[in-house]
Amino acid sequence: MLLTIDVGNTNTVLGVFDGTEVVEHWRIATDPVRTADELAVILQGLLGQSALFSELDIHGIALCSTVPSVLHEMREMFRRYYGDVQAIIVEPGVKTGVPLRYDNPKEVGSDRVMNAVAASHLYGGPAIVVDFGTSTNFDAVSERGEFVGGALAPGIEVSVDALSRRAAQLLKVELARPARVIGKSTVEALQSGIIFGFAGQIEGIATRMAAELAPADPKSVTIIATGGLAPLIIDEVAMIDAYEPWLTLIGLRLTYERNVAADQKNS
Repeated sequence: MLLTIDVGNTNTVLGVFDGTEVVEHWRIATDPVRTADELAVILQGLLGQSALFSELDIHGIALCSTVPSVLHEMREMFRRYYGDVQAIIVEPGVKTGVPLRYDNPKEVGSDRVMNAVAASHLYGGPAIVVDFGTSTNFDAVSERGEFVGGALAPGIEVSVDALSRRAAQLLKVELARPARVIGKSTVEALQSGIIFGFAGQIEGIATRMAAELAPADPKSVTIIATGGLAPLIIDEVAMIDAYEPWLTLIGLRLTYERNVAADQKNS
């Protein structure tokens, strides 16, 4: 079995693959000050509670991280506690199969690359991935399966937190769809602005990106949603074609398989 780990700025998502299927998954808070030993305790606790497999069944690990301090401690954890398990960390030099058509490829977050890998594999191109996380990432994949760029916007929770801090009379509200667009209370009005406002943002940016990706036929572009906050918005955006909650993890699995196959070929 393969353990995949996606370390984001707010949450870390872990998933265990048996072949191509995610058979177990967890979401924990990302803490940049956790040590390698603390991470090992958490990971061993999660793996130990599964009724589907044991820790010894894990034959490989694939990791991507957008938090440098966590990445450093993850490397140390792998070295100390999982030294006999083959680990692939997504970074420059790792084979992904997706060319990065970016001014500076090193600037592209590894999670965005993994989303492009999975999107290209599952749907082909052209495609746009909308990843609802700490930021809302729009990643464009060309018809030839290349990562060609995208757009980054403040995420839903980031925007809500900023609004509640800056506006004295506007409290932080539950992220839920209101009954109507025209709110009849402050809570409803805030929920309307959040849910329908972000839905409009998705439609606007994705429409413009699709027109650039495929000028002759923008409707040929597949729009894929992923990320922990995607379920809040996707029902309000008719142009979203697919929802893949494990898109980043699938990209990690594909990258692990590509690099292990390359290692075996060269050995």
